[in-house]
Amino acid sequence: MNARERALDAQRKLNWFSNHENGIVWARSWRATEGLPLGMRYAELGAARLAALDFLHDPEEPLIGRLAVPELDPAENERAWEFIHASGVELPGQTGHAEPYYDDLFALGLDGLREKAGGTPSFVRAAEGLSAMIERAAGQAAAEEVAAACRHIAHEPPATFREAIQLVWFVMTAIQIGDRAALVGPGRLDRRLIRFYEADLAAGRLTRGEALRMIETLYLFINASCPRGLAYAVMAGGGGVCNELTLLSLEALRKTRLVYPSVGVCWSFDTPDELKTLAVELIADGISNVAVFNDELIRRSMVHYGVPAEDASEYINSTCVEITPCGASNVYVASPYFSLCALLLDYLKEPEGAGYAAFRAGYLKRAGREIDRAAEEQNRVRRIRRERMRRPIQSLFTRDCIARGLDIEEGGARYNWVECSFVGLANLADSLTVIRREVFEQKNLTLPELRDVLERNFENAEALRQRFLNGSPKYGNGNQEADGEIPIITTYLAARCARQRMEPDDSHFIPGTFCWEMHQRLGAECGATPDGRRAGFPFADGAGPAQGREKEGPTAAVNSVCSWNHLPMLGGSAFNQRYTAAAVATPAARENLKQLIDIFIRFGGFETQVNILDAAQLKAAQLHPEEHRDLVVRIGGYTDYFTGLSPAMQAEVIQRTQYEEL
Repeated sequence: MNARERALDAQRKLNWFSNHENGIVWARSWRATEGLPLGMRYAELGAARLAALDFLHDPEEPLIGRLAVPELDPAENERAWEFIHASGVELPGQTGHAEPYYDDLFALGLDGLREKAGGTPSFVRAAEGLSAMIERAAGQAAAEEVAAACRHIAHEPPATFREAIQLVWFVMTAIQIGDRAALVGPGRLDRRLIRFYEADLAAGRLTRGEALRMIETLYLFINASCPRGLAYAVMAGGGGVCNELTLLSLEALRKTRLVYPSVGVCWSFDTPDELKTLAVELIADGISNVAVFNDELIRRSMVHYGVPAEDASEYINSTCVEITPCGASNVYVASPYFSLCALLLDYLKEPEGAGYAAFRAGYLKRAGREIDRAAEEQNRVRRIRRERMRRPIQSLFTRDCIARGLDIEEGGARYNWVECSFVGLANLADSLTVIRREVFEQKNLTLPELRDVLERNFENAEALRQRFLNGSPKYGNGNQEADGEIPIITTYLAARCARQRMEPDDSHFIPGTFCWEMHQRLGAECGATPDGRRAGFPFADGAGPAQGREKEGPTAAVNSVCSWNHLPMLGGSAFNQRYTAAAVATPAARENLKQLIDIFIRFGGFETQVNILDAAQLKAAQLHPEEHRDLVVRIGGYTDYFTGLSPAMQAEVIQRTQYEEL
């Protein structure tokens, strides 16, 4: 079995969080450290978790990083989890979703970093635990070159590209398993590792092909350790950066072709054409992991939310398309998701106002009260975690925890804002358009009559549903009547979010319109909506039109998506496009796709992602999933295996508009 097949096979067997979760170690450590300060309890727990890891390695692998699944006594493990659940240490809130801070580590090494953190004992213990883990990996390496690299970076700064990228993986592993902080990604490899790459090339220690293989190996490690349905991020380019590693970060996807990571291309007016061309080439070849982000817009948004201009290009898509600052983040993302249409159905029970404008204003106020409630809930969660949780390993790699002597849960991070996300934006706009026309302008039915039809899921009213669905303008076609609802909605939501203040430092509550897979989950929970959507069907998958409703071609869809201000939406705003393979088969067609992306960026779009998939291919995968187990599709900001999706989600992907030419 080759390395790719091995990673794919391992991923199919993973549990939701991790197969490497060891309840016995957790329970033993928690019992043994009772009475210690909270930070030290968590530091000792992290060290114990890392000490329990066993690494697997084949001599031909240029890095070590695959983890053995621990063999646990089932009865003891069950008792351990009973103790853990009863101890109240499983807390709400969010962890991870960040790129660690590597500058001090690469300059000082772990011994030097431990010395720098000497004023905070829990941070010192975290560094010791990480060093011990790396030494253990050195002893389990099957190749001396890899073992020697591990022995060196267990204490000293990395001196080579191999050592630096190996250390990136070790830090990711330590934070995710030791601190139980999920989805800590590689981040900006082209910025962090370029000096090692160039020095190795100049000294003859490394070739481009060897570096590419190490990046591919890093990607395979991620796939072998994380179950499908989540997301990992690599960011490439932006802020004037485009180097050989920028290209290799993308090129590594050509061979791996698995769900992780998503590689975001920071696209702007001055992005070199070589990078744009490579991104489009990979997209056209069916590699849906590539995403395109509006670098100039996002940098302005970072400044808008208080990041100094000189640091504004240091951002990543923390997992899907939500943006967090590099190396300095305790940002919560998608906290929470709001179902815009569920709020509309709730509002229809007691609507306000005599005209449409008053009706819409009343709905927005209803949504605003939900925003207020959600922000307070996030603050409540943060207070609980400040009292009862610590993450000393992640704190070691998060500015400004060491300087402040504060754990990330105590407010040590530089940035602590919270990002929420609004799901079903297109469905809401289309629904409001129908309500305005049918109820307030044409007076074809009353609001109570509309509510009755929706509660019956259009039973015995198919003609009416078709009129709602096809007889009213829809967002995504460049139609001002439908598109005009969006800026009114998003302007209000952004302003209401801006009224909130988040603990511990009066940070922002930042909106977004991305959905991960929540357009399916929330859609399944929501009744029929006035846009003609039946109860239970997924909502639109982000900032784009609802499934199958863009009828005027991709340029019209781009015009609609760019017709409103995305700058406040630092919480993420994804726009899916889908083309057949034939539509992008020629050099001219690929050039057209590149130009369309340029237009999207120039007009102010936030992020776009492209599936090159034929409906026939997707339907064949439904019939014969065993033959298409590695078919990767782009969902609502993340990639997933099509055959692993629920039937409802598969149907949603198939129903998306498919363009056959550019």
